[in-house]
Amino acid sequence: MTRKQLVEQVQQKRSYLCVGLDTDITKIPKHLQSHPDAIFEFNRQIIDATKDLCVAYKINTAFYEAMGLKGWEAMEKTVNYIPKEHFTIADAKRGDIGNTSSQYAKAFFETLNFDAITVAPYMGEDSVRPFLAFENKWAIVLGLTSNPGSKDFEQLKVVGQETNHGEEYLYENVLRKVSSWGDPGNLMFVIGATKASDLEDIRKIIPDHFLLVPGVGFQGGSLKEVSKYGMNNDCGLLVNASRAIIYASEKEDFATEARIIAQQYQGEMAGYLK
Repeated sequence: MTRKQLVEQVQQKRSYLCVGLDTDITKIPKHLQSHPDAIFEFNRQIIDATKDLCVAYKINTAFYEAMGLKGWEAMEKTVNYIPKEHFTIADAKRGDIGNTSSQYAKAFFETLNFDAITVAPYMGEDSVRPFLAFENKWAIVLGLTSNPGSKDFEQLKVVGQETNHGEEYLYENVLRKVSSWGDPGNLMFVIGATKASDLEDIRKIIPDHFLLVPGVGFQGGSLKEVSKYGMNNDCGLLVNASRAIIYASEKEDFATEARIIAQQYQGEMAGYLK
């Protein structure tokens, strides 16, 4: 998917909602757990209930990989079921030496046909560039995450010798450096919603790139704050909500309840869009 197509979807739907399909077989409604294809059936109903309210779906691959072959099959069926106008993200957090990254990219961009994959930048440029070599595909690089452990490395102060920016956080150095490897048409960054107060400074470093923002909902992030400080002229945001939507109900009405929550997000987003 191109940036233009993504921006058009945001404008048409008045939404920058990304629904996270972090589907845990132990948490789906009990009446589905005995279904022969339980994960896909759950995802199918969630997609049908929310597809007109969101512009993207994010599949956390760990929940599928943990189930072995059956999980991979459910993931493939799910990504193929998602309507083509939606932006699809493999939340796999890959990153390795170049030839290995090339195989990861092929797996998720060609075999599974996702639009984007999350990437860990720790190993540097040669581990990220293979994901940027595919036309109309995206690398979504970890920037500032919302987990407590982000303080261990991401928020360490370093001296930005190469950029002459003096002392800065390591994540700021990562954003500045990685943004030069691609462009706003094939490169996004993950910025946790619980770090909304930092978005204003982050936008000074990467004003044009889209940001994938998890952490709204159960993790306590504020959609209002994220929108206020993170939005750019093209919106530039994909705000992910997973558990708050897909587990809105444990009963047979789970898809109906998921739609209600998605509508609440979409309605609020419409008010923030320029």
